[in-house]
Amino acid sequence: MPLPQRLASPRAPFVATCIVCLGLFCGGVAMAELLRLAACPLCIIQRMLYLLLALVAGLGWLAGSPSGRRWAALGMAATAGTGAFVAGYQVWIQRFARGVSCTGDEPWWERFVNWAGEQAPLLFQPNGLCSDPAWKMLGLSIAEWSLLAFSALLALALHTLFRRA
Repeated sequence: MPLPQRLASPRAPFVATCIVCLGLFCGGVAMAELLRLAACPLCIIQRMLYLLLALVAGLGWLAGSPSGRRWAALGMAATAGTGAFVAGYQVWIQRFARGVSCTGDEPWWERFVNWAGEQAPLLFQPNGLCSDPAWKMLGLSIAEWSLLAFSALLALALHTLFRRA
């Protein structure tokens, strides 16, 4: 099948989202290890959301019916929207609330991140501050790049959800 026909396939957005999210997750882990970057709890939540988004996209890819793909696209949109919110909150902390860390007290999600870090330290160990951009590329922090990625994935999910069969 030629490439233009493959891109027009109803499964193409799911495959693309799955590949992009797995690449972003693996890239984040590799960058943290190679550049000795300390991931904060919000960074870890974003990693988890990339994995969840890849899983939901994988389910959409495997869905045999248009309604199954619509539900998967809705799940992708909700997950990508949540990721954009988390990344946007981290960008706000980094740019405007310099003295603030992730939160004032330890909410449920931070306890969950700590638990996940105990289970798989290489992937989910939080040991950085949310207010520290640590590393920038083209003037943007990792959180800002993540906000752009989640926004693009949200746009793709919404396009997939509302496009005609």
